[in-house]
Amino acid sequence: IEERITRLAFDGDALRFREFCAKLKAGLPEGTGVALRGSVVTNKRWEDGKPFDAEGRGTSDLDVTLIGDRVMEFWNEDAFYIPALHTKPLCDEDRAIAPALNPLREELQKLAERPVNFQATANLILYARDVLFDEPYCTVIEAQAS
Repeated sequence: IEERITRLAFDGDALRFREFCAKLKAGLPEGTGVALRGSVVTNKRWEDGKPFDAEGRGTSDLDVTLIGDRVMEFWNEDAFYIPALHTKPLCDEDRAIAPALNPLREELQKLAERPVNFQATANLILYARDVLFDEPYCTVIEAQAS
């Protein structure tokens, strides 16, 4: 799966993908896990079944899921779908819901040369979405107990 992510999202440049992951690890609270979800994992958009970047290079976004209690503290109180378990996405359209994380997100967008969205969730929700709703993910940084 990581090879597919590298090919689709980083033009096959493994060094750029590793740099992306390293910046995530360095910019997030210690112990935060990171998973990529969506069409970069499946090469199929949920909206219409079209492949990743069907409208041209850089048109598909990267859905970055952040796992852990500490990272959820960065979201505003009203920015949760499920309080303390699952946040709304931090994206260009809603930068103010987790303003301290937005500079990292924007830096990653430049590196990836495409939109990047952050969403924080509990492991339970990530697992349930995979199993119950067939929304697979790829863990790129393992969550650690803090």
